[in-house]
Amino acid sequence: MSQQPGYSPSFKRPAEIMRMRRKRARGDVGVSSRRSGPADSPGQSGSYPSGVRPFSPGPHFGVQNRCGGGIKRRNPFANIENTYSPQKKLAIYSDDGNVEGVASLKTSADEDRDDGAKTKGEHSENLTFSNKLSEAERQEYQDISTKRKSLTFSDDDSLFEEDKEDVKSPLLKSPQAIAPASIAPPLCTEYPVDWSLKTRLLFTSPLSLSWAEQPKAQEEALGLSQHCRAQFNNPPQSLQDPRTCSELRCAFQQSLVYWQHPSLPWLSLFPRINTERNFSGKSTPWAQDTALQQSLMREWSVSLSSLYSLLKSRLCPYFYLCSYQFTVLFRAAGLGGSGVITALISPTTRGLRETMKAEGIEFSLPLVEERRRSREQQNLTGQQGGEKVEDGEREELCCELKEGAACPMGDREDEDEDGSFSWLKEMGVEDKIKKPDSFSIQLRKEGHTVSLDHKPESIVCVEGSHTFTLINFLINCKSVVAAAGSQAGLPPTLLSPVAFRGATVQTLKGRSVNVKSQVGSTYQNLSSLEITGPILPSSLHTITTLLRPAQKGNFSAALYSHASTAIMNINTAKQQVDMVDLSCCGLHPASIKQLQQPSSLGKTSLTHINMNNYNYTWKN
Repeated sequence: MSQQPGYSPSFKRPAEIMRMRRKRARGDVGVSSRRSGPADSPGQSGSYPSGVRPFSPGPHFGVQNRCGGGIKRRNPFANIENTYSPQKKLAIYSDDGNVEGVASLKTSADEDRDDGAKTKGEHSENLTFSNKLSEAERQEYQDISTKRKSLTFSDDDSLFEEDKEDVKSPLLKSPQAIAPASIAPPLCTEYPVDWSLKTRLLFTSPLSLSWAEQPKAQEEALGLSQHCRAQFNNPPQSLQDPRTCSELRCAFQQSLVYWQHPSLPWLSLFPRINTERNFSGKSTPWAQDTALQQSLMREWSVSLSSLYSLLKSRLCPYFYLCSYQFTVLFRAAGLGGSGVITALISPTTRGLRETMKAEGIEFSLPLVEERRRSREQQNLTGQQGGEKVEDGEREELCCELKEGAACPMGDREDEDEDGSFSWLKEMGVEDKIKKPDSFSIQLRKEGHTVSLDHKPESIVCVEGSHTFTLINFLINCKSVVAAAGSQAGLPPTLLSPVAFRGATVQTLKGRSVNVKSQVGSTYQNLSSLEITGPILPSSLHTITTLLRPAQKGNFSAALYSHASTAIMNINTAKQQVDMVDLSCCGLHPASIKQLQQPSSLGKTSLTHINMNNYNYTWKN
């Protein structure tokens, strides 16, 4: 169908409407042929022309009305865009009422077929009125069918041609060009390892979490026994009701167990940094008793030596030492992507680092080295406009990297210290200008080093055999124990996932509560589980592994980290190492596999974990 001005492409002509119009046209033509006669005048003024209604669409053909122009009266309610009709064939009447033929408003496509239709027009002159009308309808139907066929085949041909072209020259689509719905998101069945200590976990789920609290006496005893014997029973992956699954409840009680030294029931010995208010008003009989303090330190030294021996034998995967000033993480060889025993200390001070260096302990500052490498890379690639690192920045990096060690910048300054003011003597004003003393010069040199104190960038990494020297240093160092205050004389807290000499078995505290959460304009019933205490990395992984089948893969967790341990997720592995056998370390095989991976969180720690349809997402 050819496009005409004012023609609306959305207008359709259903077959039912066309059939009704043809039937109506036949009835009107029959009535007009009976009423019209030879005596009728061609221009009657008292009535409308025969065969045409006053408000019928389309112009008058073959007759003239009282206006003399043969144009219908305009419909005042019509819209020109909707009333414009495509080409239609109408019957033309002669003055004597007989049908002379079929006329149409020709288009450019119809004019091309006029020559071929002349023979049919001559043949139709000898037919009666009904035969002529049937011939006109059949001709119209054939024309419409021919047009539809031509359009259909042309469209199909073009489609086939496009398909062939696509086969001959395939195009590689970029990820942006592919519809997002056609790409299935990758399933993440594990979250990155987090070496920070957690003080609180808050789990929420649309399914009930009440199965995790108030265990039976037999389930609690069995969970403790399995933990001490390092036995692990995997609960079924599909659970109808977790409250009736004894294996799940026993495994959950097993995941809450940890070992601690020292243990004082009336004192909370974790965390230890900035918690003087927790010790105020509590009984501390060792504060003024020197003999009691020595006894506590003696037992603590035995426990620390026992832990290091287990760590070196790969019977203990890791442990934490929490003092009132810093926290130390010891990891066995094979964990964190490192092939040797590593120890991370955070935060540190310049005095502690100088003392460690005096004891012969070699250490590194990973974040300072990382910053130095990035600045050197920027200097080489010219990312800072081709400017070189200034002398002050080079001095700062040198002092941070090797505190008191041999440094080209430091050696050069020491050599030139005596002659740095020789120019004053040459000018003759040496006695008139006050020179800075050696103490002020030393403070200026150490200013950059002191600025790292108590900051995350001050984290220290000790590797290999120097960790044994670090253990002896911690046992004999007096600054590990507070000399005054509410924690005076109290040894640091030792935390481990496995038993060691002098340790006391402890369990995390769990509490389940039903809450309402606002989702849009409505409130949704949620079940929450709160776990408090020193939550170790292996405990976190085991708990989330158990919640996966119990909550049918739908839960979320808010994680609260101990501030001084959040920086311990830095990657200290310098190169890839072979896997080390840690099957006898007392942890679940899935937890060992996760802890062996290098940390990818950097200077941050996990704050939120969400599992939706067995797929993990997290925030840090």
